[in-house]
Amino acid sequence: MSLRLLFALTVALAPLLAAAAPPPAPPPVAVDSGTPTPQRYLGLIRAKFRSHRPPPLYESYTLVRFQLTDHGDTDFVESYTYHVWVRNTDRAALGRKVFRDFARGPLEFQRPAFNADRDPGPPTADVFEPAPIHPQPVEFVPTPEVAGTAPPEIANVRTVGEFDYHVDSAEVEGDQLHLHMSPLRDPDRNRLRDIYVDKTTLELRKLIATDKFFIQQGPTYGVKFTILMGAVDGVPVVTDIHGEVGDNYDGDGKNVDFHFRDIKFPDAMPAWYFDAKTYHSHEDDAPS
Repeated sequence: MSLRLLFALTVALAPLLAAAAPPPAPPPVAVDSGTPTPQRYLGLIRAKFRSHRPPPLYESYTLVRFQLTDHGDTDFVESYTYHVWVRNTDRAALGRKVFRDFARGPLEFQRPAFNADRDPGPPTADVFEPAPIHPQPVEFVPTPEVAGTAPPEIANVRTVGEFDYHVDSAEVEGDQLHLHMSPLRDPDRNRLRDIYVDKTTLELRKLIATDKFFIQQGPTYGVKFTILMGAVDGVPVVTDIHGEVGDNYDGDGKNVDFHFRDIKFPDAMPAWYFDAKTYHSHEDDAPS
């Protein structure tokens, strides 16, 4: 066959060969499952919690504390009940110990706080707030909390940054999403280790956190807090805390429980509740 004939056949058959060849495969299409990464889940959970902040101005609750001695008996000295009235802008509080029947203790000025040498609280505490660098005395007045805002949205993608924690893993457990976390910096201040949320709403259900156990004129021990969360009038609140003191501590209160009950948000409270200097003149009209 001459080269001229071969060329002619090739030209004639080219359209037929092109029609018979399979079409080129389309480029792969990126599929967005819509499921956030574990790290992004943490940002969304934090943003959800912040959407409820700041808490109502006034808050009242009953604190029940219970612990055992190192012999396994009830520690009656450190097991007690308090009625507490809080002003959340500065966390100033009036506390009154509850005894049996209608007996009440004297009026006490308090400022409930986590990571301090006093009882934790209040129920509306910011559970994402880093612990202070140094324990703050009752006299220290914290900065008022600003209203929560949604994270910025860029090109329909909501940005949620996270600089305090790395999410090691996330898994669904029944109707809850469980995040295992480790601090990226300041492990004594960034105290959350596990978060459990409703897998649909991302509302907090349980937290595992670190805290401190202070002994007067003695050492400080690490504590693991298991914190149960609920809601009152749509506001997230701490309902129960179980604490386990570590670092080889074996004294009274190695295991301690706090229960927050009768949580309410009154519209107003007398200003004198938060001024300890006037307590002596209000014994007759003090709340019980």
